[in-house]
Amino acid sequence: STSKIQIFLSHTTNHSAVTEFFLVGLSQYPELQLFLFLLCLIMYMIILLGNSLLIIITILDSRLHTPMYFFLGNLSFLGICYTSSSIPPMLIIFVSERKSISFIGCALQMVVSLGLGSIECILLAVMAYDCYVAICNPLRYSIIMNRVLYVQMAAWSWIIGSLNSLVQTVLTMLLPFCGKNIIYHLTCEILALLKVICSDISINVFIMTVINCAEGRKKASSTCSAHLTVVILFYGSALFMHMKPKSKFTTASDEIIGLSYEVITPMLNPIIYSLRNKEIKEAVKKILSRHVHLWKI
Repeated sequence: STSKIQIFLSHTTNHSAVTEFFLVGLSQYPELQLFLFLLCLIMYMIILLGNSLLIIITILDSRLHTPMYFFLGNLSFLGICYTSSSIPPMLIIFVSERKSISFIGCALQMVVSLGLGSIECILLAVMAYDCYVAICNPLRYSIIMNRVLYVQMAAWSWIIGSLNSLVQTVLTMLLPFCGKNIIYHLTCEILALLKVICSDISINVFIMTVINCAEGRKKASSTCSAHLTVVILFYGSALFMHMKPKSKFTTASDEIIGLSYEVITPMLNPIIYSLRNKEIKEAVKKILSRHVHLWKI
């Protein structure tokens, strides 16, 4: 009977509930914490400024009231929200001695960041389709990509991405962690959480793989150079991370690659689209000249 009690106690301890997680990503480099804090802070400011300016420009210039720039405005807004859900908590982790987050806080962070990331994946595919129609059916473009259609496409991107995030978050957080609460990442990212789960994650892997394959096929329709650059950056790093969720080990390279689609891609989006787009350059010049003229008056 004593042995049965010991086995029961051992089983209970191993499957004890987790109330908080410790985010120890890149903590093996304590001398870089301040540098990483300043670097991410600067990137965050660039993201906010660049994407906000792009949104303002597409609103103020009536020539940019087209499906392409409507999607681009959505993408910029997503970039702001996506990084705002991850970078501020990340900055706190860099300067905090106790690098922890509550179970509920972790779930909320994951559902928001995963949702916004999923929406961006679908939105990039939608933008690829818009490019495809513009190039392959230029005479019928305005008929095919009418206002009702592109607004619905954007709306469904938000709906599907949010539902995907909710399902994956629930499936992940209901699985047993067996007392393991150390996450080798800077945020509550789904792949990092899957590494500390002590049960079968086949369903989670299947859902993630199906989504990645579907999005991968859609992105092939893009022939727009600027959009293709963004697609390669975002999908490339995301697919690299998501195609190996079963690995229980996290390396520094995995954490850095994870940051590429959490921070670097949203920062480069407005730069890439602006530098490679004559219409946006002209809109900026028009707005600046208008304000300079008013200032002189």
